[in-house]
Amino acid sequence: MMKKTFIAALIVSAAASGVSIAATHGGFSPIVDDKGTISFPQDLRTNMVHLGSWFVPEGGASGFHGVYTEKSTVEAFRKTGKFPDGATLVKELRAHDSGNYTTGSNVSHETASLKQWFVMVKDSKGRFSDNGSWGDGWGWALFKPDNLTTNASSDYKMDCLGCHVPAKDKDWIYTEAYPILAE
Repeated sequence: MMKKTFIAALIVSAAASGVSIAATHGGFSPIVDDKGTISFPQDLRTNMVHLGSWFVPEGGASGFHGVYTEKSTVEAFRKTGKFPDGATLVKELRAHDSGNYTTGSNVSHETASLKQWFVMVKDSKGRFSDNGSWGDGWGWALFKPDNLTTNASSDYKMDCLGCHVPAKDKDWIYTEAYPILAE
């Protein structure tokens, strides 16, 4: 009985402090199943911390790229300078529009039009090396607005890694856009 009470208290304490229950129980990630399938993280804008944004003015990836992670990931990164196993990074791409406002001319802003989401899950242990969406220390996924149940990427080396090569020495992440990690 005492063990159950301790576990219940630990879960309540973890939830109150923002630590995920999956991490408390020694789990890997609540959005990854036992086969390495990455699911789309629900309620990411209300349950995750905004790390920072990128703005791409032209091309297929044009628009605002808002990046989110768990609060516990920010806290761990501030202590160690590294993303902990199970950390989730979500980049949400939104279309943009521009207009003239009191703050200036040709001011860009996000629109309601969602383009896609890139999701990465840190995995330093290589848990899912036989799954084409995992490698180089991360799980890689792409979700399209018309199908949030399926990873549109089947081979991270072909579909994802190329954009991250310049950040290879920083664990494949462009951390310069995330000042919250250093605060």
